[in-house]
Amino acid sequence: MSKEHVRCLIIGSGPAGYTAAIYASRANLNPVLYEGIQPGGQLTTTTEVENFPGYPEGTQGTELMEDLRKQAARFGADLRTGIVTSTDLSKAPYSLTIDGEKEIECDTLIIATGASAKYLGLPDEAKYAGMGVSACATCDGFFYRKKKVAVVGGGDTACEEALYLSSLAEHVYLIVRKPFLRASKVMQERVMNKENITVLFEHNTVGLFGENGVEGAHLVKRKGEADEQMVDINIDGFFLAIGHTPNVSVFKDYIELDEQGYIKTLGATPRTNIPGVFAAGDVADPLYRQAITAAGSGCKAAIEAERYLGEHGL
Repeated sequence: MSKEHVRCLIIGSGPAGYTAAIYASRANLNPVLYEGIQPGGQLTTTTEVENFPGYPEGTQGTELMEDLRKQAARFGADLRTGIVTSTDLSKAPYSLTIDGEKEIECDTLIIATGASAKYLGLPDEAKYAGMGVSACATCDGFFYRKKKVAVVGGGDTACEEALYLSSLAEHVYLIVRKPFLRASKVMQERVMNKENITVLFEHNTVGLFGENGVEGAHLVKRKGEADEQMVDINIDGFFLAIGHTPNVSVFKDYIELDEQGYIKTLGATPRTNIPGVFAAGDVADPLYRQAITAAGSGCKAAIEAERYLGEHGL
């Protein structure tokens, strides 16, 4: 197995990873970045991005990420294709194996592997990706002003998404498979008291329909019961709010995680429980999950890596 040593290694290629690479390159850290299984991160599955500063007319998610990638490359970041298959963070320098065949030792490590939205697993979710199916109301809600949308989920996140969308959309359906909401009492009250939100308890989504995008959803009410009933609703947007899974599987034996599985950081910093190892972007952010907040945390991680290397004479 070939072996290499680098001062700063970045894992992940979303806004956090590329921004960390930009800052680390400008600080002469000679960063190496591995782009993972989805170069560009979740934004490459997004069509219009209108809330990222610097794009007054909006841009495509793929174009935004390509711009960030080019900027990182311009300053000398070594951008590579590869997936981390195993790690040893028990001692410095830290060791990571790429694609099971190359070992890289690093003095500092920035983990920017993101979090994957949970989906129902319906073929129609993939069919209508970017055409009415979304996992981020804050990102895409603007496109559904004065339209009808549905949100799937029964927890606080789903209620928050439904309330946010209710300020934009004509009507919001909250599809809940249980006969109750799991959200906090205050969130339940806000949802139930909102005139343009209809909560569909004991409903399961079994499909979506539409010619050139989502036009409606096929639901089953009281699935498996004697009074099971098929229900169709007309909607223009379908939002998933059933949670995210942080991409931490290869790091979890060493890095401290919170109860939701996100990497725990120290205060407002990107520092983890391991000196010289930093977390940036959605992998450590269960709250905001925005491209701009991810980019900001990537900046912070690179600055922390530079300081760490300087303090340790590396």
